[in-house]
Amino acid sequence: MKGDKNVDIQNLKDMANKLRIDSIVATNASKSGHPTSCASMAEIMSVLFFHTMKYKISAPRDPSSDRFILSKGHAAPILYAAWAEAGLFPLEDLKNLRKIDSDLEGHPTPRLNFIDVGTGSLGQGLAVAAGMAYVGKYFDQTSYRVYCLVGDGEAAEGSVWEALHFASHYKLDNLVVIFDVNRLGQSEPTSLQHQMDVYDARLKAFGLHSLVVDGHDVGELIKAFDEAATVSGKPTAIVAKTFKGKGFPGIEDKDNWHGKALGAEGDKIIKHLQAQIKNPGWKPRVSAPQCEAPRVHVADITLSAPPAYERGARVATRLAYGTALRKIADTNLRVIAMDGDTKNSTFSDKLRSAYPERYVECFIAEQTLVGVATGAACRARAVVFASTFAAFFTRTFDQIRMGAISQSNINLVGSHCGVSIGEDGPSQMGLEDLAMFRAVPTATIFYPSDAVSTERAVELAANTRGICYIRTSRPETDILYAAGTSFKVGEAKVVRESAADKVLLVGAGVTLHEALAAADLLQKEGIEARVLDPFTIKPLDEDAIRKHTKAVGGRIVVVEDHYQAGGLGEAVLSALSAERSVLRHLCVRGVPRSGAPAQLLHAHGLAAQHVAAAARDLLQH
Repeated sequence: MKGDKNVDIQNLKDMANKLRIDSIVATNASKSGHPTSCASMAEIMSVLFFHTMKYKISAPRDPSSDRFILSKGHAAPILYAAWAEAGLFPLEDLKNLRKIDSDLEGHPTPRLNFIDVGTGSLGQGLAVAAGMAYVGKYFDQTSYRVYCLVGDGEAAEGSVWEALHFASHYKLDNLVVIFDVNRLGQSEPTSLQHQMDVYDARLKAFGLHSLVVDGHDVGELIKAFDEAATVSGKPTAIVAKTFKGKGFPGIEDKDNWHGKALGAEGDKIIKHLQAQIKNPGWKPRVSAPQCEAPRVHVADITLSAPPAYERGARVATRLAYGTALRKIADTNLRVIAMDGDTKNSTFSDKLRSAYPERYVECFIAEQTLVGVATGAACRARAVVFASTFAAFFTRTFDQIRMGAISQSNINLVGSHCGVSIGEDGPSQMGLEDLAMFRAVPTATIFYPSDAVSTERAVELAANTRGICYIRTSRPETDILYAAGTSFKVGEAKVVRESAADKVLLVGAGVTLHEALAAADLLQKEGIEARVLDPFTIKPLDEDAIRKHTKAVGGRIVVVEDHYQAGGLGEAVLSALSAERSVLRHLCVRGVPRSGAPAQLLHAHGLAAQHVAAAARDLLQH
């Protein structure tokens, strides 16, 4: 047996050098890439893919398989090489790295059938891995494990330590994070370089089972990964001391080689590496998953009961969100709520009260909130709704844009939008969120204006692919719609209309109610106004905007509880760019201050009397 073990170790050493060669070949073919960053993790990849991990070549994203997240996404060539060496696609294809007609992009994206999420914006992979591990441990309850490789450079990101705290708190013993401590960053050495004791102490302080290993010693790596599989009640961190450019004579552990193809030097280094391979004909073996993950259904989600509100009632849309969330959880066991310690304000606690096992508290760590949500939704294992104040999603924009690159299906819900939240003041007011989400290519933006439309927005979001954002408000607002009203993505509602209308008023959320009040004021003066509720800001019902603007002679007032740039007003302007129209845009034009909601709407020119005045001005000119 000892002899067989030695042969296996040699084969894995050989594979590490093959992966190095593959990375040089690929990056030389594209004349760009990060071969030295690949070289430091070659033994780690060899042991993971050809000794430790259990997965299916025939179905790379099989839900029963182990997961691997390459957080240091710039080392993509060696990840591609591992799958090619495993037999998923021909090694020759590696020469198409970074070519426009190839899915082997410079950093991993799910255009490839073996990639779960896009990585490369550093510091994000571990939160995604933690979300996968949470679902594996607490929902799937299956033996698959999650491995995440983090670079030492990106360990400077606070989001890494947020995710470590999350993983430790929830005892994710099916998660293994590997730190590739190769000492060198992009432009200079990392702050800790090879202070392995500091990494170890920090990881232990965060509650992980930490193992410091020689990252180029196959035997040590095998032992460490085998030990990780026996650890219970906490995640494992394998802190691997490595060298950038390992095995590249004259380049190993040298600065100024980050992100550079080796060029002519590569041919010499390939010959050097080939000479070290003892068993060139060895064919690697891949271990299949041990257990089948449960089959789940995450489509065709419906409310367990239709909205039940009486006309004349006043209900905050944030409260209706919580009600709807609980209702869709009634009908599908894979609906999960997450929050950042604001559940009693966003009302996600309504799901928590009904189904505590399906609520995940992410605490005040919003980047982890979005990252964990992204991971939990991977491989269609869950329908995830993550909520916090709208203002706090701004700090997660990088996670959101990477979610779009990752083709993620997640639902984000931002409450307390705009100056209408009142006395809490500007730090709590979401005033940039529409602009942010409108810039995300896969985003659908719901902005419901009453409780009925909010419940339907939640139901629609649960069945809509891509990133969905639901903007909810703090103040109580009137019920506008009957319980049986049908809503569609991209379809506006006209809530007030007559043949004599002279101006179109467009609002959303609290400002739709101000527009309706303004229409009442104008009617007393003999002026009829049409009022439109867009329901979704993206996609905006541009046909309805154009049709109803034309019907009133091209006069339109848009009022929104958001800054001028990027919100509803600019979306409407875009829709009317080729039309003859005159538009007045009422919005928040300066940094607000604390005050009562009605006072703030008045101070920023968003109240009914201001909407009416803007309409009068249009009619006079």
